[in-house]
Amino acid sequence: MTDRKRFSRLMLGTVQFGMRYGIANTTGKPNLDQVEAILRAAADGGITALDTAAAYGDSEQVLGLVMQRAGLAGHFTVVSKIPPLPADADPEAFIRASLQRSLENLRLDVLPVALLHREDDIGHLPVLAEMIGQGLIQGVGVSVDSAAYAAAGIAPEYVQAPCNVLDHRFDGLLAARAAQGRFSFIRSVYLQGLLLMPEERVPAALTPLLPYRRKLAAFGLPLKELCLRYLLSQPGENSVLTGVDTVDQLRENIRLAAAGPLPEDVFQAVAAVAPDLPEALIRPKCWPA
Repeated sequence: MTDRKRFSRLMLGTVQFGMRYGIANTTGKPNLDQVEAILRAAADGGITALDTAAAYGDSEQVLGLVMQRAGLAGHFTVVSKIPPLPADADPEAFIRASLQRSLENLRLDVLPVALLHREDDIGHLPVLAEMIGQGLIQGVGVSVDSAAYAAAGIAPEYVQAPCNVLDHRFDGLLAARAAQGRFSFIRSVYLQGLLLMPEERVPAALTPLLPYRRKLAAFGLPLKELCLRYLLSQPGENSVLTGVDTVDQLRENIRLAAAGPLPEDVFQAVAAVAPDLPEALIRPKCWPA
């Protein structure tokens, strides 16, 4: 079992290191020197956990190279993910080969946590767990994304789930895991940047979200701070995952996180701003291309 103390409250997402990502991304994929600067700033700011995946372009390779050359491999606890299993694949062989590639890419001897990237592969969790005994990983879990899994009794050691000021699909699951003493990774703080981008840049199909954004702005806190501290207010043990494109973005996240959770009355008021919204609006996978 992975030592949970190795996971900082704020976790750095690294999909941007391997591909252009996010509806609000205007800077593109950072180069190796920029990645190193981001990782050094993360370490200096107390971040000890990184999230990546085999499916994130060359993110694993970039991380492995930069962590080694910067002398940071021993500082960070890395979480990576198993790609979706093909229908005709032998689950054990596919998962083992994927882990071995990830370890080679990341230049690690053992992966602290491996998640199944596709929620529909959750039936293969026992196979993934077998890899603990083979010395390839230390902890297992699954990344969930759709409302179909929000009400399910998902009880692996680790779960990664989306949650933010407008997306409450997994509130019940996260609360239940907190009550059970289970650890969760929470992503989608800024809804791929949609919660922060100028209103005139919001795609027409997503403009029904704007009235809720305006209500959130009325709380008097900068929206970025409100979004981040809202997730820091979620109950239980968890890490809040944020991706960045620049060092400045990372340092701002660290500064905002230092303010800690919202007051309980503010947290509850923010949670009540948006009703249960349709997935077409709050699940990026459902957005128009």
